[in-house]
Amino acid sequence: MTRPPHIRLHPRHLDANGWLAQTMVVTGYPHDVRAGWADPLLTFPGRIDVSCHVVPVPGQLAAGRLRRRRARLESAWRTDATHGRLSDPQRAAATEDAADLADRVAVGDTRLFKLAVYITVHAHTAEDLNAELDRLRALAGSILVDLSPATYRSWEGSRSTLPLGTDTLRMGRTVDTEAIAALMPFAGADLSAEAGRTAVVYGENAHTGGLVLWDRFHGGLDNSNAIILARSGAGKSYLAKAELLRSLYAGVQVSVIDPTDEYAHLAEVLGGNRIQLGLEHGRLNPFDLPDGGEQALTIRVLFLHTLVAAMVGGLNAAEIAALDEAILTTYAERGITRDPTTWESTPPVLADLVTALRTADSATDHAATARSLADRLAPFTHGSRRSLFDGPTTVRLTGHLTVVSLRHLPEELKTVGLLLILDALWRQISTPGQRRPRLITIDEGWTLLRDPVGARYLFNLAKNARRHWAGLTLVTQDVADLLATDLGRSVAANAATQILLRQAPQNLDAVCESFHLSHGERRIVATAERGSALLAAGRHRAVFRTIASPVEHRLLTTDPAELAHLEG
Repeated sequence: MTRPPHIRLHPRHLDANGWLAQTMVVTGYPHDVRAGWADPLLTFPGRIDVSCHVVPVPGQLAAGRLRRRRARLESAWRTDATHGRLSDPQRAAATEDAADLADRVAVGDTRLFKLAVYITVHAHTAEDLNAELDRLRALAGSILVDLSPATYRSWEGSRSTLPLGTDTLRMGRTVDTEAIAALMPFAGADLSAEAGRTAVVYGENAHTGGLVLWDRFHGGLDNSNAIILARSGAGKSYLAKAELLRSLYAGVQVSVIDPTDEYAHLAEVLGGNRIQLGLEHGRLNPFDLPDGGEQALTIRVLFLHTLVAAMVGGLNAAEIAALDEAILTTYAERGITRDPTTWESTPPVLADLVTALRTADSATDHAATARSLADRLAPFTHGSRRSLFDGPTTVRLTGHLTVVSLRHLPEELKTVGLLLILDALWRQISTPGQRRPRLITIDEGWTLLRDPVGARYLFNLAKNARRHWAGLTLVTQDVADLLATDLGRSVAANAATQILLRQAPQNLDAVCESFHLSHGERRIVATAERGSALLAAGRHRAVFRTIASPVEHRLLTTDPAELAHLEG
């Protein structure tokens, strides 16, 4: 049988089974307050209980009290004037406030309430208790709040801060509606004022223990892009999966480019669409024309220039001219011209382009260049790299969740594969009439950034995604590659939300300089535990720990030991 707690009462504190507790009463408030002015007290980083007791004052009683208050203040002012004393500035301000409040109560613009705020501080020893009280008084003084101990009433004070709704101290004061509204903890350091219906919980605030909630799609941000940077093993993929899982809860359509099949289990459990790029059932034809748009053919030709440049390692002016002519010839042979009525015809494939290059008219200036370019493209149509382009499209990017796996692509083809899937996703999000919030996550994005052509395409996607209600998430551990080039730094700069987990020592200087971190923030990203991160978005800063429910954790973890235990 559990014994009841043994409580000893002292003049200013009580001792409950070795735990000391002292209650402080808020006796003085700042003259002018703004929304969330009491946040520093409500998020004090110690073990405290804060209670706010609010009791409405009936209108007639409020009016009578205000009349008596004004009479006392004006009487004191007249007495001072009669005796030739200097006026008291505080009394003059109180008289003016009482008159203004009486007028607003009379016309119904505000109401009066009895407000009592109590703070009970807990500690193990008397020394710790005194230290915590000193910290609390200093914090209260910084926001112009006066605190007084509940002397000889420690038991009543402790009861008044329990979740019972009982005010046994009864040491309140009268305030109006605006002051009550500004005090209420409906907004604070843990919650962003920009949070909307697509907001997600990122984790637990490391300083206050509250929740860090963030909405990347809110109009108050410059864009919906995010970048997640960390060293290997810091928990970046776990965080990225937690974000996309909770984005699905909020109705966001999610697409993931997965280099290692890490998201396969998530797609399977959530009924997502899984595409294995490079296999026969995971093929995308770059010659497919998008639905609608007067410039669809022109845009497709320009993308094919970008794609071929990435495939062969760059193009000179002569090769660009020869390629442009061959692409138009390839479409024309399938009956596709600049007339939109011809765009429903079956599109060509890469092998058709190589044939057009080989059979280019020898009388033209670019014939030799075209044949040379055909030889460079041959491995992608008849050789070892044909898996990506050996036929028409066999997949559709549909559903609430699409995971595109690059696992089956050789390393030399991953940049080309990334371009293919990003182009297909861009066509999806930019199609008129299909507006909805979308999230595109690229895990290990350094694969695309290391190629100049791929980095330029990614930069253009990052700049234009916001126009179509889409956000790009770039997850990478190779911070050096990201920040070493102008395009990489531009991609990072175009991410309104920046999430920094633990960084490798050799990357600290570059990260701090690029993201304008303070000395304290530098220490955070240098020593953060696994799963802890700094979220930076303009003036918003929050340090959080990624948290997940047991059900979510089973979907997110890739730890082999944990997976073996769960499967067993």
